[in-house]
Order: sequence, then C-alpha cells, then structure tokens
Amino acid sequence: MQQQDRVAGADFLRATACLLVLIHHLVLRIDLNKTEGLQPALTALRFGNFGVAIFFILSGFLLALPFWHSLDAGYAMPDLRTYVLRRAARIVPGYWVALTAGFILSITLLGHALTPELVMRYASGLLFMSQWHWRTFFPVEGNGPLWSISFEVTSYVLLPLGFLWLFAIPEKRRTPLITRLAWLAIIAVALLAHETFRTLVPPDEIDRGWQYGMQGGAKEWMPNYNPFGFFAIFALGALAAGLHTILPRKRQILFDIIAFACLVIAAFQLPLSAGGPWEAYGWLGIPYVFPLFPLMTAIALVALSRSTLLAALLDNAFVRFTATVSFGIYIWQDIVLTTMQTISPAIFGIGKDTPLRDWLIGSALATTIVFLLASLSYFALERHAIRRAARITRKN
Repeated sequence: MQQQDRVAGADFLRATACLLVLIHHLVLRIDLNKTEGLQPALTALRFGNFGVAIFFILSGFLLALPFWHSLDAGYAMPDLRTYVLRRAARIVPGYWVALTAGFILSITLLGHALTPELVMRYASGLLFMSQWHWRTFFPVEGNGPLWSISFEVTSYVLLPLGFLWLFAIPEKRRTPLITRLAWLAIIAVALLAHETFRTLVPPDEIDRGWQYGMQGGAKEWMPNYNPFGFFAIFALGALAAGLHTILPRKRQILFDIIAFACLVIAAFQLPLSAGGPWEAYGWLGIPYVFPLFPLMTAIALVALSRSTLLAALLDNAFVRFTATVSFGIYIWQDIVLTTMQTISPAIFGIGKDTPLRDWLIGSALATTIVFLLASLSYFALERHAIRRAARITRKN
C-alpha cells in the first residue's frame, strides 16, 4: 500500500501477527515444565500461532477494499490482471527464495536424503499447490511456516471468484445490505466446503502425529487445516472491509473503546486456550478459536480505523517498520531458529535443568538475526518487485 492508502491499525495488527508467530516458534524451543513461575505466561505465548489468523483477516480486509468500493459505486470489477500482478510481486520473490533456502537447508545441514518425495514437496511449494494433501503440506523440511503461504494464495484466488457473483447482481438490486448478505452466503459456502473436505479426505492413522516429523504433523493437522476453512477466516476479513466501506468515517472515542475491548477479548483467547490442543480448534474444527478470535480481530480493525487515539498510539515507528518487513520475518524465522539449534543444540537451553537464561539469550540473538534477514529480504528483493509491479499496472 502507498502511504495514503494505509488503514489505521493495520500496521499494528500485521506487526502483532508476525511477532506472535515468531514468539510461538521460540517458545517451542523451551521445556515449559522447567520455567517455574513463567510457565503460565509462556504457555499462553505458545498460542502465538494465532498470528496466522490475524494475517488472514488482515489480507482479506485489505484485498477486498477495492472490490467493495467498485461494487458500491456501480463500477466494473477491478482489473484482475493488476490484482494478480501485485499479489505475485508481493509474495512470489521472497517466498521462492525462502522456500529454496529451506530446501537446501533440509538436504545439507539437516541431513535429509534428496528423495523424489522431497523434490515433489518442493515443487508443489513452488507452484503454490502444497495445501491439498498431507504429503506436501509442508513443502520443505527446513522452513515449516511456509505451509500457510499456499493456503493464502488459495484465498487470493477465491476472493475475486466470490466478488464475480456479487458483481453479477443487477445494479437495481445491488444495495449494500444485499451485497453484504450475499458475502455472508459465500462464507457459509466456504464452511460447507470445509466440512465436506473434512469428511471426504481424512488421512490414515499410520505415522500420524508430530513425533513422526513434519509429515506426521501434517496428518495431525489435516483435514481440519484445509484451504476452505482458512478462506472462511479470510472471508471474515473481507466482510469486515465491506462494513468498513459503508460505516461513517467520523472518528469517535466510542471506536477506541470498541477496538480496545475486542483486542482484549482476542488476547485473552491465548491463555484461555491453555489446557486444550495447541491448535485451539473452534467451530467445525477450524483452528484459532474460530470464529471468536477472527471476529474480534476483524471488528478491532474496523474500529481502529475510526479511533481517535488508539490507532495512532499503536501504529508507532517500531510497529510500522516491523509491519513493513513482516513478510520477511514470517518466511525466514524458522530457517534461522532451525539453523541455530542444529549448529548449537544447547543454544536455547535445551537439555538443561534451568534453561530460561540461555533461552532468553538465544531468543534475543535469533530475533536480531531474523529482523536483519527480513530487512534484507524487503529492501533488496521484495520492495523492488512491488515497485516494478506498481509501475507496470499504472501504465495500464
């Protein structure tokens, strides 16, 4: 987005999402039973995987905005070539480099044999097709978080398909109420597709579970983790964008209160999920306390954009920078953590009776390296692709 196109509060949510996921992966590297008084707090932060849901809500919101603006104004649907080119420029260069780095890491430092299976997984990741089967769910061994990128790309495809139906509604009947209700129907179809997927393609029980590695973990997650369920989260963000475009834009203290309340409710879902599965399955087995956590995030985003003070406080300089390099933080964090742990197994205090001090030092070092790599990824690679795509689409 250009500076003038920023939605107040969006940078805060993007930065929060990537930092939550980073903290989640750091907490995975400490024995929570050896953390004494900090165990409840670290257990709650173990649910930093909720950051993935924030990413999906935020992407759905921001990508749907131009579609809602055109729909409400009676214009033609936004140019899909521009949409595809800008999405590809934002995702593909950084993702392909991180994916390839993870693949190289898996067959070198991690010692995995270069098998046809491993190559197939890598190829499925390159083609953004890894999301449909447990065998390819994790496209490489050396970079686990990349599983969600293909899921998000599926949502990128389904979003304009949904809007094609809304734009097909005759203009005389295309009221804001009708179109938003129609989008609710799209969410319902996504949930039906999710439940159908869960019913028809359950994985077998052979070597199922995280004790069998990433593919065992993929079997554990699927079929609850599938592109349709995650599109339902994404579509909630798109619906929030539809409400954002028709609500009055006047800033009021009431919206500060609503945003704060929603953020608090969403934050409390992390400690409240303790004691249950780490995926915090919600309605229909969709993770991240669906739909409560995604709904609170979506409402908070709408309210923050109209807040008088809260968004300005939250979207500070550090938050804006973190949001800018957030994609790099997400796609490089596991490579850094896995490499550090493989080279120096005790760096995060693993195997020690009192690991907290070493874990904190290792986490600080890892976070610094991740931010440096993410900054390099953005300023040396991602930004150039984004700007080039912007120039091309402006010419057209």
